[in-house]
Amino acid sequence: MPEPFQNREGAPSPGASWVRMGFGLGIGLLLAYGLAQALLGAEQVLVLALLSLFLAVSLEPAVAGLVRLGARRGLAVAVVMVAVVGVVAGFIALAVPAVSAEINALIKAVPVWIQQLHDHHSTLGRLEDRYHVLEKVKQHFSDGNAASTLFSGVLGMGKKLVGALAGLLAVSTLTIYLLTGMPVIKRFALRFVRAPRREGVGELTDRIMTQVGRYMLANVATSVLAGLATLAWALVFGIPYPALLGVFVAIMDLIPIIGSTVGGVVVALVALAVSLPVAIATAVFYTVFRFAEDHLVNPLTMKYVVRIHPAATMLAVLAGGTLLGIVGALVAVPVATAVGLILEEVVFPGRDASGKELSVEQNGSFPRRVTVRH
Repeated sequence: MPEPFQNREGAPSPGASWVRMGFGLGIGLLLAYGLAQALLGAEQVLVLALLSLFLAVSLEPAVAGLVRLGARRGLAVAVVMVAVVGVVAGFIALAVPAVSAEINALIKAVPVWIQQLHDHHSTLGRLEDRYHVLEKVKQHFSDGNAASTLFSGVLGMGKKLVGALAGLLAVSTLTIYLLTGMPVIKRFALRFVRAPRREGVGELTDRIMTQVGRYMLANVATSVLAGLATLAWALVFGIPYPALLGVFVAIMDLIPIIGSTVGGVVVALVALAVSLPVAIATAVFYTVFRFAEDHLVNPLTMKYVVRIHPAATMLAVLAGGTLLGIVGALVAVPVATAVGLILEEVVFPGRDASGKELSVEQNGSFPRRVTVRH
């Protein structure tokens, strides 16, 4: 007597095959859904890891250069990280006095504004007579919910600040680990590749890291130029906090396409403290500078980097910014550069070789198939 789900010849019945296929498909979908949920839950961790990897690859050329000069890798990593921390500390040292001065000015201005609100002949007084701002503020804060909302907002800001500091510490630590163990990590990752192809994949990996490092060095050079131009412009026209604005524009210029534009808008708004014509002239200056940067500076600094089409750059930045925010926009162009290098070195040559093989077979020039190995 045949077993269940078997025909008389002993072969599995078609019904059993469909059951196994459906069961396997259901298990696969559940595993895929669970993996997607896990990735979404660990989104913040993945973003921090991606940022650390990006910083490590970007700083690798500087570390490798010090190693070639004879320094031990640990010492080279320490020197590079101290330089990076020095730049960050310099920005904070420039930002703290400026922010403190503005906060003190705001605190001193509040009693003056309140006095003007009670003066019916001033502009603020006429606005108060029309809209009753003080009365609405008093009613709002007399409610108990307003105090709890304010407390919740302060508590939320404190949590975000602590989270940002923890993320900064995690990124710094992971970047140091990645930089220190970069050769070991590369050798370990290459062991997943089959031995005949391992050498070629290793060379391609080194080229990708070299190109990404060159791109970041070129990007840093253009950012420094943007910061110096901002510093000079602010000093000439008396715009407040010229050094702080220069460093801010240099940092924002690291973000492709949108960074320099955002920095220019901020400087133009600060220039309103001088006069409206200076603010307009500042906006025009950044428009001209952005055009010169795209058509004169970038072609010179990016000469040794794999070039990608501007449309591809725009799409990469938009996609990266949509998926991962500022971090995604920052790493989008290096990722696009790596993809472009893989296409140029692996995919397109393979396609061209396949076309040549097919042409040889169709022409009948050779009696048997010609195989091109890479």
